[in-house]
Amino acid sequence: MRILILEDEEPAARQTLQFLTQAGLAPPAPPVVRSVGKALDWLQTHPMPDLIFSDIELLDGNVFLLYERFQVTCPIIFTTAYDQFLLPAFRGNGIAYLLKPFTYEQFQEALTKYQRLQGSFAQPTAPVLSPEVVRELSHALRQGGQPQYRQRFSVRMRNGLYILQVEDVAYVQADEGVTFAVDVAGTRYPLSGTLTEVERQLNPAHFGRLNRSELVNIGFVEKVEPYFNNRLAVKLRGKADVVLTTSAAQTPEFRRWLEG
Repeated sequence: MRILILEDEEPAARQTLQFLTQAGLAPPAPPVVRSVGKALDWLQTHPMPDLIFSDIELLDGNVFLLYERFQVTCPIIFTTAYDQFLLPAFRGNGIAYLLKPFTYEQFQEALTKYQRLQGSFAQPTAPVLSPEVVRELSHALRQGGQPQYRQRFSVRMRNGLYILQVEDVAYVQADEGVTFAVDVAGTRYPLSGTLTEVERQLNPAHFGRLNRSELVNIGFVEKVEPYFNNRLAVKLRGKADVVLTTSAAQTPEFRRWLEG
């Protein structure tokens, strides 16, 4: 069985691979593609897979950009962190989906639906997502006219997969090539992707750039004071021992961000 995974979060991709192994569908390990551009290249140079597990937001944009450019003729199981407003569109079009974070039991249910869908494709060359369906899903995603930002991270920790709510992240910090989300207790959670990639997934009204290696959540900013060399010292609510500083180059933009 040929499977393709479109997923930009490394922990989520690992979980999908683990569940596929439990279900007896791997090895070999399916390819994991993290961006719309690379997914398009892959689909143009490989045979059509039997099944695609597809996240909604990839590193370089919305996955529906891919489905507008390339006609996929195999079933798709969407793995999404978006809330209920998007799911009626999936139900209405007979598309399987998994709402993150999902369990192995839910994963098995989606595979069962895939098996039912597979038998319904009498024309294997016909696109699974017609232009009308793609437009409907894209419209549902843009409902309310507001950009959709990440609400939680699934983080691989020593004792399993931990779900970290974005609202609990005090700041984000890049350290020796690894990006960490840090909560008010000082616990560091490793994230997949660079700081810039993580920044694009967060609501800019809530997270502001301090310098080349740090973002801060406005909900945890208690006080901002002048610092030397045209920088600012940012003190966090509930963390008297933590003081973050802006870079001189970033200070003007950070001041504008503070003012909303």
